[in-house]
Amino acid sequence: MDFHYADSGISIGAVNTSDQAIYALSVDNLHASVDGREILRGVSLEIPAGELHALMGPNGSGKSTLANVLLGNPAYTVTSGTIEFLGEDITHLPPDERAARGLFLGFQHPEEIPGVSVFNFLRQAMSSRKGIENFSVLEVRLETMAWTKKLGMDQRFLDRYLNEGFSGGERKRNELLQMALLQPEFAVLDETDSGLDIDALKSVADGISTIRSERPELGILLITHYHRILDHLAPDVVHVLVDGHVVETGGPELARTVEANGFGVYQSKVG
Repeated sequence: MDFHYADSGISIGAVNTSDQAIYALSVDNLHASVDGREILRGVSLEIPAGELHALMGPNGSGKSTLANVLLGNPAYTVTSGTIEFLGEDITHLPPDERAARGLFLGFQHPEEIPGVSVFNFLRQAMSSRKGIENFSVLEVRLETMAWTKKLGMDQRFLDRYLNEGFSGGERKRNELLQMALLQPEFAVLDETDSGLDIDALKSVADGISTIRSERPELGILLITHYHRILDHLAPDVVHVLVDGHVVETGGPELARTVEANGFGVYQSKVG
């Protein structure tokens, strides 16, 4: 069974409306700081629905800061620029309102929540997303079981405490399970490949592909250091972020160029 959320009334993706395109996610000249230190120095991105964009950059370039700012982490301050989601300016909306509109963040380091089972967490999250106070336990159980099967996860996984004792691969697949069930319009995946061995990496990449095959309108910003996950997930567009600036944008071949030459060659383009 599928859950269908209320129509926002806004067309999804890059469509022309009075000669102006509406993108799933549009970031314009975004500047942001944390603890008074500027991290993002004018980031601009436009991502249509259904496309997978990869954001690559060295440590400290601002990749995770961008992910946090997109989802409204209050520890970060937007000093200028805008974030538009489905044509709506969400720059100053709190995280819960962004999530309710269909934005999803897959964390680089998902937190443990002892005492809360994966199933109960998912049931509450789905209730909040759909705006229904009490979901049928059976309905949620059937949907979660269907998706654990699609993602190659053991059914007993649902009764474990959220991320407690989970391996890196289990944590990341749990993030994908949440993404599948919450049915966001756009997902920001912050270093989903971090800490994964070769087998776990392929499993996670396959999971993303499975979700995309069932929801082709889903837009994704995949943040990564390395090319290796892109061997399994061909991006539509690749962006290179250095020192808080997007310094290069290209097709899938750009990821291999970065892998071969490193990020140092892009330092001269900063500013």
